Amino acid sequence: MKLDTKEFERKMKKSIDVYVDTLATIRVGRANAAVLNGITVDYYGMETPINQMAEVKVSDAKTLMILPWDSTTLKSIEKAILASNIGINPQNDGKSLRLAFPPLTEERRRELKKQVSGMGEDAKVSVRNIRREGIDAAKDMKKAGTMTEDEQKQSEKAMQDLTDKYTKEIDKITSEKETEIMSI
Repeated sequence: MKLDTKEFERKMKKSIDVYVDTLATIRVGRANAAVLNGITVDYYGMETPINQMAEVKVSDAKTLMILPWDSTTLKSIEKAILASNIGINPQNDGKSLRLAFPPLTEERRRELKKQVSGMGEDAKVSVRNIRREGIDAAKDMKKAGTMTEDEQKQSEKAMQDLTDKYTKEIDKITSEKETEIMSI
């Protein structure tokens, strides 16, 4: 009985989805509401994401508008954005917040590229850890007598093939994001 790799493949796909979502939060000089995804605001004792407290929209290529549904939260949202260290100072007009995305400097582009590269390595480590889980499961099945040695080798090869496939996909995604950062 060979190891069923579907569950491990699902986990690898999930790792890539998380990586892509994380990349979306990186500011690359264009207005993108995803930069606010990790920011929460203390709203009546609960940490609440900004997109659940306000309408967030792109008003032009370089500007993001935040229109809170409860105007009393405007200051709290502003403080949360300032504390988040995304590198943008919100402009408060009393009714809404404007986030003006400045063009990236060459130095900041290189920092972002390095950051993206590191995130890509983290995603690969995650995929390799899933491979290790699969290989360990195959070894356990071999020890328990539910798998022959040949089936164990085939299962390990299948896990390695999955790992290679998803690390190549991570490399492709990383390369595209680095190109996007450097070309803006």
